[in-house]
Amino acid sequence: MAADVPTILATSGGVRASARLRWEVGPLTRYAVDLAGVADRAPRVCFLPTACGDDRQLIATFYDNAWREGWVGSHISLFPMPNISDLREHLLAQDVVWVGGGSVAGLLAMWRLHGLDAALREAWQAGVVLTGVSAGSICWHTGGTTDSFGPALQPVTNGLGMLPWSNGVHYDSEPERRPLFQSLIADGTLPAGYATDDGVGLLYRGTEMVEALAEKEKAGAYRVERGPDGTAVETRLDVRKI
Repeated sequence: MAADVPTILATSGGVRASARLRWEVGPLTRYAVDLAGVADRAPRVCFLPTACGDDRQLIATFYDNAWREGWVGSHISLFPMPNISDLREHLLAQDVVWVGGGSVAGLLAMWRLHGLDAALREAWQAGVVLTGVSAGSICWHTGGTTDSFGPALQPVTNGLGMLPWSNGVHYDSEPERRPLFQSLIADGTLPAGYATDDGVGLLYRGTEMVEALAEKEKAGAYRVERGPDGTAVETRLDVRKI
């Protein structure tokens, strides 16, 4: 089973606080799994916690969530060495790949070192649904803004580029995120792109953004592009609550 076309759900959400677990799956992640269209068996969901240094507690909580959701869960760790011998084969066997948040700069470096960049592109083209939060959103794009290098946000411009857009995550969570994303697009450091408030995801079919989805009331999504006068132009998008 595979999605009809290459599909990415890039989010600033999909997880939430839990009284029972360290964190639990939210509506956006469930929606990403639904996009795979698996009806006759449990969906296969692979978790990539690279951006958080393959944190063991994060991985353990993923498996707790996978059991609760009825998924066949697996994960790929790269530290101190890959836990799976054939990463490409494993990714191609999945219905969904879910990427956690953390350092997008570290994630990109490790993925390229181990060939995951090429394997993920092949999986995407084969219909495996790709999703993720924060670093797991920016990574699919050409770049965005990140705190990978320290508390002060900086641009990252070497994303995987499956999507030819820039990406701003957690757009409403820190006051500097919006103006920095806009200025980087205005000066040409980043191409035109899309930004999401916390709790919002962007659904891409192929390389086209087709719908913005929200698991929170009043959360927004935005298109940002360079205007003819060299300033950034931001347009608020329609968002569908799920």
